[in-house]
Amino acid sequence: MALIYVVEDDNDILEIETFALKNSNYEVRGFSNAKDFYEAIEENVPALAVLDVMLPDEDGLQIVKKVRSIPKLAKLPIIMVTARTTEIDKVKGLDIGADDYLTKPFGVMELIARVKALLRRTGVQEDKKQLKLEEIIMDDEKHAVYVNENHCELTYKEYEFLKMLLENVGIVLKRESIMSRIWGTDYMGETRTVDMHIKTLRQKLGEAGNHIKTVRNVGYMIE
Repeated sequence: MALIYVVEDDNDILEIETFALKNSNYEVRGFSNAKDFYEAIEENVPALAVLDVMLPDEDGLQIVKKVRSIPKLAKLPIIMVTARTTEIDKVKGLDIGADDYLTKPFGVMELIARVKALLRRTGVQEDKKQLKLEEIIMDDEKHAVYVNENHCELTYKEYEFLKMLLENVGIVLKRESIMSRIWGTDYMGETRTVDMHIKTLRQKLGEAGNHIKTVRNVGYMIE
């Protein structure tokens, strides 16, 4: 399980980022200032760091400069997060050593996508672990799903649908995102395909299917 450090002084944003990353099967440690981040990084180097630019004790850009000057941290993947929207601010961050940039406000799905893409680019291997939600267990290596320890037979699309939900527990998945990932097509207003697969998936999961919630006019989530 890849370890990710998040440095953000806004507690609400830090909580959202941490929750989203943990639900995507990352180990996460959050910090509200540079001092605590430096202390933690001395003990354990993470697989990736998400750094806010505006912090109470030190500018995020200065943190990147210091991190890049330490040999063991020179190649640490870093995503900068900022409310600044000008191109020069982004270029400055990338020039001093940041690998990617996120501008506030951003969605959690975008954060997760950026994290996964950066880990892939930098060669960090993510562990293939079981995805669990109470009585539902997905063993991705065996491509198998169990409900109350009983094997649940799913089609390929149903399996991928459930996997997407389990990777984003508590997060509403929009229909267009589901169509793009599962069917590989742009969302064109057609909902029956998604709804049909949700219906059969719920039926096959039995009572465990109640974990899947419909968010009217938006999409679905599992909780």
